[in-house]
Amino acid sequence: MVIATGFFDGVHLGHRLVLEKLLSIARERGDESMVVTFWPHPRNVLQDDARNLRLLTSLSEKKDLLKGLGIDRVEVLPFTRAFSRLTTREYLGEYVKGRFGGKAILLGYDNRIGSDLLGPDEIEKVAVEVGLDVVRTGCLGTPGGKVVSSTKIREAIAAGDVESAAGMLGYNYSLTGVVVAGNRLGRTIGFPTANMRLYEPLKLLPGNGVYSVEVESLGRVFKGMCNIGTRPTVNVGSDRTVETNIFDFDEDIYGLDLKVTFLRKIRDERRFDSLDALKCQLIKDRQACLEG
Repeated sequence: MVIATGFFDGVHLGHRLVLEKLLSIARERGDESMVVTFWPHPRNVLQDDARNLRLLTSLSEKKDLLKGLGIDRVEVLPFTRAFSRLTTREYLGEYVKGRFGGKAILLGYDNRIGSDLLGPDEIEKVAVEVGLDVVRTGCLGTPGGKVVSSTKIREAIAAGDVESAAGMLGYNYSLTGVVVAGNRLGRTIGFPTANMRLYEPLKLLPGNGVYSVEVESLGRVFKGMCNIGTRPTVNVGSDRTVETNIFDFDEDIYGLDLKVTFLRKIRDERRFDSLDALKCQLIKDRQACLEG
């Protein structure tokens, strides 16, 4: 078993270069590939600015992405305070080699493992001592030459730049949840919306605004537009909502799954003086989405 270990939030293009190396080495050795990841995020457990942490992928999304790349096995370890106290030697010996039968471990250029926070050079020394072969990767950039990180992607999404985020992820960012009842105000002006409650509450929401999206529901894919924000024209609160108008669609999907995939931002969210003014803008937004 050739193993890579890490959180892999987003499974972005930077991760994929490492994972392609993992697959290549496993094939060369005639062995299986494995990713060992963790849940929840260490920052949630260690309370390291956890209130500001938002994720690019839920656990199920991450596992699907990893398996979609061809990884033979994905193992998830519960990240607890007790687990966080394991040293590099304990983690490599008890888990990577002991529990999972690892023969080799893939180390990225910035890997940190264990409560002793050893860097790649020290990790390699310990790994060899516990009986693991070590494969090193350098600082890997994307085909465009940029070094990609989950932090950079989060910043782009939070700013509403879903197109730049997609360029770093290697796919369009999406939200998945269940359709819940709203105030049905959109229906009165000809723009009914599906209000979503996310399955993963810590998923990062794109910045407030109107987006051109693709919508998956009832086993079909539709075009649509999604508003993320506080609905300032009709609402005085500060809670953010995710509301999607699905084009050419008029079915009852309350309580059903909905996946919204973000293509590009159309405009910022703003307050309108009347519902008629809002309706006129929504007509323009819809046209912009259809033309994009």
